Amino acid sequence: DIILSKSVTVQLRSAVFQKKRPALTPDCRILRQPCGLPLCLSEKLHGSITAVTVHISVRPLLRRSICDPFCLQGYPEKGLYIMINIQNYVQAESLEEAYQLNQKKSGRIIGGMLWMKMARNTVGTAIDLCRLGLDAIEETEEEFSIGAMVALRQLETHPGLNAYTCGAAARAVQDIIGVQFRNMATVGGSIWGRFGFSDVLTLFLAMDSYVELYKGGIIPLETFAAMKQDNDILVRILVRKKPGLFTYQAMRIQRTDFPVLTCALSQVEGEYRAVIGARPGRAMVIRDKRELLKDGITEDSARAFAAYTAESVPTGSNVRGSAAYRTHLVNVLAKRSALELGGMQKWN
Repeated sequence: DIILSKSVTVQLRSAVFQKKRPALTPDCRILRQPCGLPLCLSEKLHGSITAVTVHISVRPLLRRSICDPFCLQGYPEKGLYIMINIQNYVQAESLEEAYQLNQKKSGRIIGGMLWMKMARNTVGTAIDLCRLGLDAIEETEEEFSIGAMVALRQLETHPGLNAYTCGAAARAVQDIIGVQFRNMATVGGSIWGRFGFSDVLTLFLAMDSYVELYKGGIIPLETFAAMKQDNDILVRILVRKKPGLFTYQAMRIQRTDFPVLTCALSQVEGEYRAVIGARPGRAMVIRDKRELLKDGITEDSARAFAAYTAESVPTGSNVRGSAAYRTHLVNVLAKRSALELGGMQKWN
């Protein structure tokens, strides 16, 4: 164990990282201070170190002993509370190695570590896929292949993907926190988590998308989104380049906040589909079964399709909005999306 006072020294076998920590003050309400190690270990560990065991303890003057190699959070007047405790860190050399490590109950695949670090639990083995070449977007004439470790910023700036989606890819992620955050958050983490608030899941459900699982093979994203989480590994997302049009809308209380509601609308090979997320439940797909848009998009057909979508989407309440408000937003955003898809209006 290493003693924490005014500085932290963490020894990782042959490597030592040191970082200063400000002293606690009585008026400090919440302390969230990286201790010794950056949030993304893989950026600092190159080649020689493939497994790390870290334990940090606090001097008695802080009244509480903790093991927390990444962050401390708590109220100084009451002591410190654990955010996450990672005992072992492994950069997998193959998908098979990552899969075997992930079968243990204490194993966890880490992506950008931006959501996972907020958990208050112990991870026996953190499994990093950074060495497996899954951080690139590959484009062919038939499809896009997006590795699980691709950052959201890469989606935002990829010229081919944004040309195909009519700019919807950039619009879907541009309000997710900030550029620094999007440089670390991964597509694989966003899709695997199947979060209700996910802009990324909403976007990809509007396309002809599939996920490639290490053991489960290639399955439609819509099927995957309805599945429960297991111990398989998400390898990449595949998007078939079928001719289509796409648009994306989201309502936020303020920019960079979690969305109150998300809406993607697409027309792929003649089929119209609306995807509504942050209901606050997981995103769901509504197809134009009544063929309201079959004869083209007009003010009347857009209004009718929006009303049909609002009737079909169950909504709920949370701190960001009531179920009734979300139902109203479904109607508004679906209509805006339809009019934009038809070239009648343009929304920022």
